[in-house]
Amino acid sequence: LAPHAEGGYFAETYRAELTIPHQVLPGHYAGARRACTAIYFLLDGEDFSAFHRLQSDEIWHFYSGEGLDLYVMDDERGLGIHHLGNSLDPGRVPQATVPAGSWLAARPSDPDSYALVGCTVAPGFEFADFELGDRAALVARYPAHRELIASFTRVRPLQ
Repeated sequence: LAPHAEGGYFAETYRAELTIPHQVLPGHYAGARRACTAIYFLLDGEDFSAFHRLQSDEIWHFYSGEGLDLYVMDDERGLGIHHLGNSLDPGRVPQATVPAGSWLAARPSDPDSYALVGCTVAPGFEFADFELGDRAALVARYPAHRELIASFTRVRPLQ
Protein backbone atom coordinates (compact mmCIF):
# COMPACT_ATOMS: atom_id res chain seq x y z
CA LEU A 1 0.00 0.00 0.00
CA ALA A 2 1.18 3.53 -0.78
CA PRO A 3 0.31 6.80 1.02
CA HIS A 4 -2.72 8.60 -0.43
CA ALA A 5 -3.04 12.39 -0.76
CA GLU A 6 -6.23 12.41 1.34
CA GLY A 7 -4.64 10.34 4.15
CA GLY A 8 -4.44 6.60 4.66
CA TYR A 9 -2.91 4.10 2.27
CA PHE A 10 -4.10 2.57 -1.00
CA ALA A 11 -3.34 0.04 -3.69
CA GLU A 12 -5.10 -0.07 -7.03
CA THR A 13 -6.54 -3.54 -7.60
CA TYR A 14 -8.47 -3.08 -10.85
CA ARG A 15 -8.45 -0.82 -13.90
CA ALA A 16 -10.94 -1.79 -16.62
CA GLU A 17 -9.62 -2.46 -20.09
CA LEU A 18 -12.74 -0.80 -21.51
CA THR A 19 -12.20 2.92 -22.13
CA ILE A 20 -15.06 5.40 -22.37
CA PRO A 21 -14.31 7.97 -25.12
CA HIS A 22 -14.12 11.62 -24.04
CA GLN A 23 -16.86 12.70 -26.45
CA VAL A 24 -19.52 10.59 -24.69
CA LEU A 25 -18.60 11.64 -21.13
CA PRO A 26 -20.03 14.69 -19.36
CA GLY A 27 -18.09 17.90 -20.02
CA HIS A 28 -16.30 18.00 -16.65
CA TYR A 29 -14.00 15.13 -17.68
CA ALA A 30 -10.77 16.27 -19.33
CA GLY A 31 -10.39 13.16 -21.48
CA ALA A 32 -11.28 9.50 -21.91
CA ARG A 33 -11.74 7.41 -18.75
CA ARG A 34 -11.57 3.71 -17.98
CA ALA A 35 -15.04 2.30 -17.35
CA CYS A 36 -14.21 1.41 -13.74
CA THR A 37 -11.36 1.30 -11.22
CA ALA A 38 -11.03 -0.21 -7.74
CA ILE A 39 -8.64 0.16 -4.81
CA TYR A 40 -8.00 -1.16 -1.34
CA PHE A 41 -7.91 1.73 1.15
CA LEU A 42 -6.61 1.49 4.72
CA LEU A 43 -7.11 3.95 7.56
CA ASP A 44 -5.27 3.12 10.75
CA GLY A 45 -6.18 4.33 14.25
CA GLU A 46 -6.77 8.06 14.42
CA ASP A 47 -5.85 8.72 10.77
CA PHE A 48 -8.58 10.10 8.52
CA SER A 49 -9.47 10.59 4.90
CA ALA A 50 -9.63 14.37 4.47
CA PHE A 51 -12.59 15.99 2.73
CA HIS A 52 -12.23 15.51 -1.00
CA ARG A 53 -14.43 14.98 -4.01
CA LEU A 54 -14.34 13.10 -7.26
CA GLN A 55 -15.98 13.70 -10.62
CA SER A 56 -17.34 10.12 -10.62
CA ASP A 57 -19.59 8.07 -8.37
CA GLU A 58 -17.68 6.08 -5.73
CA ILE A 59 -18.86 2.95 -3.95
CA TRP A 60 -17.22 2.15 -0.60
CA HIS A 61 -17.11 -1.54 0.48
CA PHE A 62 -16.21 -2.51 4.04
CA TYR A 63 -13.78 -5.43 4.50
CA SER A 64 -12.15 -5.48 7.93
CA GLY A 65 -11.65 -3.59 11.20
CA GLU A 66 -14.08 -2.12 13.72
CA GLY A 67 -16.00 0.06 11.27
CA LEU A 68 -15.69 3.24 9.24
CA ASP A 69 -17.67 6.47 9.51
CA LEU A 70 -18.12 8.06 6.08
CA TYR A 71 -19.27 11.69 5.92
CA VAL A 72 -20.85 12.92 2.67
CA MET A 73 -21.76 16.56 2.10
CA ASP A 74 -23.22 18.44 -0.83
CA ASP A 75 -25.54 21.36 -1.59
CA GLU A 76 -28.52 19.21 -2.58
CA ARG A 77 -28.59 16.59 0.20
CA GLY A 78 -26.73 18.40 3.01
CA LEU A 79 -24.68 16.20 5.36
CA GLY A 80 -25.12 12.44 5.55
CA ILE A 81 -23.19 9.89 7.58
CA HIS A 82 -22.78 6.24 6.61
CA HIS A 83 -21.57 3.82 9.27
CA LEU A 84 -19.83 1.00 7.44
CA GLY A 85 -19.08 -2.33 9.04
CA ASN A 86 -19.29 -6.11 8.80
CA SER A 87 -21.93 -6.47 11.47
CA LEU A 88 -25.47 -5.77 10.44
CA ASP A 89 -26.23 -3.96 13.67
CA PRO A 90 -28.82 -1.22 13.23
CA GLY A 91 -27.19 1.68 11.45
CA ARG A 92 -24.25 -0.33 10.01
CA VAL A 93 -24.05 -1.18 6.33
CA PRO A 94 -21.40 -3.09 4.37
CA GLN A 95 -21.46 -0.66 1.44
CA ALA A 96 -22.30 2.98 0.67
CA THR A 97 -22.32 5.12 -2.47
CA VAL A 98 -20.97 8.66 -2.71
CA PRO A 99 -22.47 10.59 -5.63
CA ALA A 100 -20.10 12.35 -8.02
CA GLY A 101 -19.20 15.87 -6.91
CA SER A 102 -20.04 15.29 -3.23
CA TRP A 103 -17.50 16.12 -0.55
CA LEU A 104 -16.51 13.07 1.48
CA ALA A 105 -14.34 12.29 4.48
CA ALA A 106 -13.88 9.18 6.61
CA ARG A 107 -12.28 7.80 9.76
CA PRO A 108 -12.25 4.50 11.62
CA SER A 109 -15.19 4.23 14.02
CA ASP A 110 -12.78 3.15 16.77
CA PRO A 111 -9.52 5.15 17.09
CA ASP A 112 -7.85 2.05 18.60
CA SER A 113 -8.58 -0.02 15.49
CA TYR A 114 -8.40 0.34 11.72
CA ALA A 115 -10.66 0.15 8.69
CA LEU A 116 -9.84 -1.69 5.49
CA VAL A 117 -12.26 -0.82 2.71
CA GLY A 118 -12.48 -0.99 -1.05
CA CYS A 119 -13.46 1.91 -3.29
CA THR A 120 -14.92 1.33 -6.74
CA VAL A 121 -15.15 4.35 -9.05
CA ALA A 122 -17.09 4.62 -12.33
CA PRO A 123 -16.15 6.13 -14.71
CA GLY A 124 -12.71 5.16 -13.48
CA PHE A 125 -10.56 7.22 -11.14
CA GLU A 126 -7.89 9.59 -12.42
CA PHE A 127 -6.03 11.99 -10.13
CA ALA A 128 -7.09 14.80 -12.50
CA ASP A 129 -10.65 14.26 -11.18
CA PHE A 130 -9.60 14.44 -7.50
CA GLU A 131 -9.99 17.66 -5.48
CA LEU A 132 -8.74 17.91 -1.90
CA GLY A 133 -10.97 20.18 0.22
CA ASP A 134 -9.76 23.59 1.34
CA ARG A 135 -10.80 24.29 4.94
CA ALA A 136 -11.66 27.99 4.45
CA ALA A 137 -13.61 27.38 1.25
CA LEU A 138 -15.59 24.49 2.76
CA VAL A 139 -16.41 26.44 5.94
CA ALA A 140 -17.57 29.39 3.82
CA ARG A 141 -19.86 27.04 1.85
CA TYR A 142 -21.07 24.94 4.82
CA PRO A 143 -20.76 27.16 7.94
CA ALA A 144 -23.06 24.92 10.02
CA HIS A 145 -20.43 22.15 9.74
CA ARG A 146 -17.39 24.25 10.71
CA GLU A 147 -16.18 21.86 13.46
CA LEU A 148 -16.61 18.76 11.32
CA ILE A 149 -14.76 20.40 8.43
CA ALA A 150 -11.92 21.47 10.74
CA SER A 151 -11.56 17.89 12.00
CA PHE A 152 -11.41 16.47 8.44
CA THR A 153 -9.10 18.93 6.70
CA ARG A 154 -5.37 19.29 6.97
CA VAL A 155 -3.67 22.65 7.21
CA ARG A 156 -1.29 22.82 4.30
CA PRO A 157 2.10 24.52 4.71
CA LEU A 158 2.52 27.88 3.01
CA GLN A 159 4.04 27.59 -0.45
